[in-house]
Amino acid sequence: MTRGSQTREQIEAKALQLFVEQGVAETSVRDIAQAVGIADGALYRHFASKDALVGHLFKANYIRFAEELDRLQAAAPDCHAKLAAMVGGFCRFFDADPVLFRFLLFVQHGQLAKIGAEVSTPVDIVRNVLEAAMTRGEITRRDPALATAWVFGIVLQTATAAVYGRLSPKLTPLRDEIVGAAWRALAGTAIDRA
Repeated sequence: MTRGSQTREQIEAKALQLFVEQGVAETSVRDIAQAVGIADGALYRHFASKDALVGHLFKANYIRFAEELDRLQAAAPDCHAKLAAMVGGFCRFFDADPVLFRFLLFVQHGQLAKIGAEVSTPVDIVRNVLEAAMTRGEITRRDPALATAWVFGIVLQTATAAVYGRLSPKLTPLRDEIVGAAWRALAGTAIDRA
């Protein structure tokens, strides 16, 4: 590994930590450079701006996580197993790298619109799994966007409660309960709209 790539990795790691601890808006280029032990100008050799750094960190890691979810669901035979595999992936990610998970959770609203439609996201992966399951009759047919929102709501609100200390700081022990809640939401009957 070259010295430049080592410095870039240090910038990314320290920036993630500071963005989660202080917030993106409250973290300056100077804060990041000082944490790495480089001059402010040296940071600009790797990233054109703080916004470029945030965008890079979000997009690269969000896409990498989507690829992992796709790999997990592809190995499972049916919707319930795919859901369990993907929820397990969320839980392991949360437990293994809480700083990165929190960063993605906290900055997604400002970054999602910057990801092109040609890129598969975690939302796309879950939605595709649910749509296919609806087509096969494994779960109740309904608006796939709504079903996807339910899964993400159950998973991410649980993660948010853990971040704020309202639940255990680890999600993996809660995996089966999270899967059960998501499955009950998906497999239930559609509500009549009379």
